[in-house]
Amino acid sequence: MLNQIDIDDVIAIARKAGEEIMKIYTQEFDVTFKEDQSPLTLADQIAHQVITEGLQKYQLPILSEEGRNIPFEERASWEYFWMVDPLDGTKEFIKKNGEFTVNIALIHKNTPTLGVVYAPAIDTLYYTDHTSAYKVEHGQTTKLPISRNDDKLLIVASKSHLNEETKSFIDAIETDKEKLFLSKGSSLKLCMVAEGSADLYPRLAPTMEWDTAAADAIVRKSGKKTYCYQKEIEYSKLLSLNGCNQTLTLLQYNKRDLLNPWFIVV
Repeated sequence: MLNQIDIDDVIAIARKAGEEIMKIYTQEFDVTFKEDQSPLTLADQIAHQVITEGLQKYQLPILSEEGRNIPFEERASWEYFWMVDPLDGTKEFIKKNGEFTVNIALIHKNTPTLGVVYAPAIDTLYYTDHTSAYKVEHGQTTKLPISRNDDKLLIVASKSHLNEETKSFIDAIETDKEKLFLSKGSSLKLCMVAEGSADLYPRLAPTMEWDTAAADAIVRKSGKKTYCYQKEIEYSKLLSLNGCNQTLTLLQYNKRDLLNPWFIVV
C-alpha cells in the first residue's frame, strides 16, 4: 500500500487546502461552536472538502475531524486509512497569529506511517517519505532532525491550552541546562521537536488523534518519540529511553476512544 501513495500528491492536496484556508484567513469570517464547544469556521469545512476529494483516488477510508462520526465497530477492521485534521489550531486561526496547520496522516493499523503538516500562513511544510522526515521552508528542503549547538533545554508547550499540570511537569524537570519555555499553536509543537528546534513537548491536556497523527509520523521518522505520559517518569529517563522504548508506550491510533492520553514528545 505504501508504494501506491504518491507523497508529492498528498503534499499538493495539503497545499491546496492551505490556499483555500488563506482566502478566508485574510477576510472577516464567522465562528460557530460544535457540541464540545470547540470553534468551527468555514475554513475548516472547505479544507475538509478539498482534502477528502483529493484523497478519494486512493480508495482508503478517511477519518476527519470535520467528517462523520464513524463507529469503532466500522473502523476496527481498517488496515490502512487516512486521518485528517483539515485545520488544526482553529483558535490560532481565529486569533490570526498564523500558528495553524493542515494535517494529513496515513495510519497503518495503530501507527502513523506517513505524515504531511502544512502551515499555510508561514508557507512551511513538514512531511515524511517511507524512511525519513523533512522540512520545506523558503524553497529549501532539509532532512530532519536539524542539529543545534547550544546548552539550553528548549521546552515547547501549547499557546492556547497551557494548564497547571503541564507547568508543574516543566518546573519539576531537573537539568544542568538552562530551561527555556516556548509557546506554539497546533501540531507545530510536535514538528519543532522533530526538527530539533525544541527538545521536549509535554502535553498534559486533552487532544484528539487527528490533532497529532500527521506530526507524530514526522516525529517518528525523525528519530524522536511520542510517549504516553506516566507520572513517575523523569526527563532524564526519557532521554535514556528514547530509541529503545523499554518501559513507555507510544501513542496508538484508531482506538475505540479517539481521545489521546497525555503524552510527551522527546
